[in-house]
Amino acid sequence: MLALLQRVANARVEVDGQTVGEIGPGLLVLVGVEVGDDESSADRMVEKILGMRVFDDAEGKMNEALGDRQAICVSQFTLCADTSKGTRPGFSTAAPPDTAEPLYERVRDGLGGVGGRFGSRMQVHLTNDGPVTIPLRT
Repeated sequence: MLALLQRVANARVEVDGQTVGEIGPGLLVLVGVEVGDDESSADRMVEKILGMRVFDDAEGKMNEALGDRQAICVSQFTLCADTSKGTRPGFSTAAPPDTAEPLYERVRDGLGGVGGRFGSRMQVHLTNDGPVTIPLRT
């Protein structure tokens, strides 16, 4: 399982012009589910994300975890792209939708986050804070 964390001042996700999720300060989490991932992969990802110290403490050092801040999750199979050959990415390592959706939902629920709409074409609006962008793999 892959995730890309972006520390944001705010973020929102739209589908067909309608806002389906919106947060203030917190994390935008792009989630890619790979073939072979399971519930334990999702649970490990949640633990990893919740423990990541990417927010500034009182001294301005990245020393605080998500805590009471918000999370917004977006399914993103393109994180699983294989770019090792040619110029067109391959997605054979991405889990099929019937496997990926419940695992994505498990991550979102584990973070207590709002989210996009799985399998939909989404517009993601965000204001990066930092910017801080952290790739994760479990």
